[in-house]
Amino acid sequence: MNGKLLYAAHVPAGDGPFPTVLLLHGWGANAHDLLGFAPHLFGGKALVLCPQGSVELPIGYGVKGYGWFPLVPGQEPDRDAFKRGADALREFLDLARERYPIDPDRLVAMGFSQGGTMAYDLALRDPGRFSGLAALSSWFPELLAETLPKVPEHEGLPVLVVHGTSDNMLPVEKARESRETLRPYGVAMTYREIEGMGHEIREEALRLILKWLEEKTQKKG
Repeated sequence: MNGKLLYAAHVPAGDGPFPTVLLLHGWGANAHDLLGFAPHLFGGKALVLCPQGSVELPIGYGVKGYGWFPLVPGQEPDRDAFKRGADALREFLDLARERYPIDPDRLVAMGFSQGGTMAYDLALRDPGRFSGLAALSSWFPELLAETLPKVPEHEGLPVLVVHGTSDNMLPVEKARESRETLRPYGVAMTYREIEGMGHEIREEALRLILKWLEEKTQKKG
């Protein structure tokens, strides 16, 4: 698949079309960081695509991590850099739809930390394309709320927000702010705080994600 972004993929057996999860890593990780969740999503029967952000950063001993836009703690993302990352993801998804048998009625954008901000942008900017949005230990950036028009397709879109109460990288207040910013869009929100969870995805959070996927992200008609 030609395009700007490297990626890892879990492709189930069969001809499809497959329920599909676009799984977006956080700051400093890579395309393989979340791929281990693939066997659990939709019982292993989902096509899981894990693109890698194009912003490089050193993480020690010659090892590089990646992100979707430069991240400066305590500051909002640069608008142009955020848009470049989001546009690259949209291009990636367009190419993926040409290559893989994606079920258009079961396409979920899911991201962890910085990847969650990209999932917010993808799904809320074009909600008719997605059957669900999951933001894990993430935040809804102010710049997105300022530029995102409200459209009828937002109404009832399943959205899952999961955050740990002991997250020392992104305090749980960020999730609570995101929850309130989401309300005017009329999405069907599931909001959960995991007591004692840090900046991670614990087993309890994974159980919530799997249940939500099975119950909330099946488009009708």
